Amino acid sequence: MTAPIKTQWQLEDADALYGISKWGAGYFGLNKQGNVCVTPDPTKDHLQIDFAAVIEEIKQENIQFPVVVRFHDVLRNQVAQLNETFQKIIAEANYQGLYRGVYPVKVNQMREVVEEIVEAGAPYHYGLEAGSKAELLTVMAYNTTHDALTILNGYKDEEFMHLALLAQRLGRKVVIVIEKFSELHLIVKVAKEIGIDPIIGVRAKMSVKGRGKWEGSGGDRAKFGLTISEIINAARLLKSQDMGHCLQLLHFHIGSQLTDIRAVKEAINEGALIYAEMHHLGFPLQYVDIGGGLGIDYDGTKSTSDSSRNYTLDEYVADVVYGMQEVCDLEKVPHPTLVSESGRAITAHHSCVITEIVGEIRPDSAEVSVEAVSGEHILVTNMRELAQNMDTMENTQEIYNDASQYKEQASDAFKFRVVDIEELAKVETLYWQIMNRLRIRLQGAEFVPEELQTLDFDLSSQYLCNFSIFQSAADTWAIDQILPVIPLTRHLEKPTVNCSLVDITCDSDGKLDKFTVGREISNVIPMHALNREEDYYLGLFLTGAYQDVMGDMHNLFGRLNEVHIFSYDDDPDDFYIEEIVRGSSVENVLSIMQYNPSSMAKDVKRLIDKEVSAGNIKPREGVKLTDFYENCLSGYTYLKR
Repeated sequence: MTAPIKTQWQLEDADALYGISKWGAGYFGLNKQGNVCVTPDPTKDHLQIDFAAVIEEIKQENIQFPVVVRFHDVLRNQVAQLNETFQKIIAEANYQGLYRGVYPVKVNQMREVVEEIVEAGAPYHYGLEAGSKAELLTVMAYNTTHDALTILNGYKDEEFMHLALLAQRLGRKVVIVIEKFSELHLIVKVAKEIGIDPIIGVRAKMSVKGRGKWEGSGGDRAKFGLTISEIINAARLLKSQDMGHCLQLLHFHIGSQLTDIRAVKEAINEGALIYAEMHHLGFPLQYVDIGGGLGIDYDGTKSTSDSSRNYTLDEYVADVVYGMQEVCDLEKVPHPTLVSESGRAITAHHSCVITEIVGEIRPDSAEVSVEAVSGEHILVTNMRELAQNMDTMENTQEIYNDASQYKEQASDAFKFRVVDIEELAKVETLYWQIMNRLRIRLQGAEFVPEELQTLDFDLSSQYLCNFSIFQSAADTWAIDQILPVIPLTRHLEKPTVNCSLVDITCDSDGKLDKFTVGREISNVIPMHALNREEDYYLGLFLTGAYQDVMGDMHNLFGRLNEVHIFSYDDDPDDFYIEEIVRGSSVENVLSIMQYNPSSMAKDVKRLIDKEVSAGNIKPREGVKLTDFYENCLSGYTYLKR
């Protein structure tokens, strides 16, 4: 039987194009209305939140875009999923140790995020990790779950050690991880002064390296950790101080966003062997902390690309549990309590950025009349004749070469005042017309000459987005991280405009030009044609890890407005906005940069009053101008629509 011919764009086409079901992890998808929706708990697919309804409510609340949207139920679900997966596989393997995970707050230190994680993790004794003094002060206040660990990484001074032992005296189960040997002398000194036995861990420099952008976290040149010789010396030093029993944890970390499961297997094997040997030396450690690294499939390719991973959560946990069990059984040592520091995998999915498109930039957006006039330059005539005759020419390379040559010659002639500006505009108009027709001709062609392979990009639009790459998607600029970008509505329509995205900063690096399209990585992404009567919104997804806290103050744009959403089955739209956190005002960001907005307002008022006194500005207008300046100071830093 012949399959029916497909003639209409369907939701499956949109999903295949943008890869939503691949990177969405069951949380994100498309509904029958053609809108992106979120299912906060994939096991309850009847509970779906339509992004179109979210956008409408944001408008009704007079919250200005761009906006960070946090789905707290997604965050809680990720915490439960990680812990329950470890519990399930530990039970299946008959592993004799426990799992006591911790969330590294550096991944997203926002109070609301930490609070949700602590609350969601309470039934699992899920703890927190800190790597700085400020983070330690935070987790001391928030990590109140009984039996949850507080892991302290990073370099430490004496004040840090005192704080850590204070936390222990308050009933916290605090593990101080030694990153460099000299810290050991410091903790021994402080512990003896206070008269308390600390829980000490040592971080091993692994010979195994991770895969991906952070593979330098392991190996001999790693920034943190002790060599095998230093670990042995550390254990013996503690024993000589009658503190050998304080050494309870082995920690290792081979990198963030591990792309290849083989790196995990190798690291677990090496770490388990070190743990076993410490037991044989008479140091019965209780915990093995495997660090972070559980990756996110940002591009949906399920591969070893830097923005993906070639394993599932179940595979990752199984390799950790069974790998540790196998070595321990062979070495006849107890199964340790397993600790992991997964941050990216916990937070990435819960947050996205919604921004509206405020304009379109096209190389051929403006045209002039190309009618022949008497006395025109021969270059204009040649380009017009090429445009008129190109349909009779078979050699596309020849057409491209001639058009490019005429355009270049016209530009040079203009500089020498041989061609005037109107003639140059005609040449440019005809050139882009020719290029557009060449692109259409080459669609579906089996062979495209090398020089013409960039036509799609050269002729693509740039959609102007009302946000800052440097504030809301820092990793795309800094490390070429791919983040999923999709229109939030209109998925029943076929997108027909190939475009890249640019932000509103005055920096040429403020752009997104690397996307997952279908199964390929492309420098353009199909979007829908803009409609003046309808706002067009994009979602930048998987921004919950690092992007929230690593954004900078470039162009003084500052933090975005935030909307915190909870699902609610009894609501017609299945959600409610639980909290609105206002983003940076202009006076906020100016104050951070040590300006005095109040003084600035007075200075401007003084200038306006001077112009009023001179008769250059009417008094009533002067009052309005003063109010306008002050309102701008207190307003949002991003564009108003």
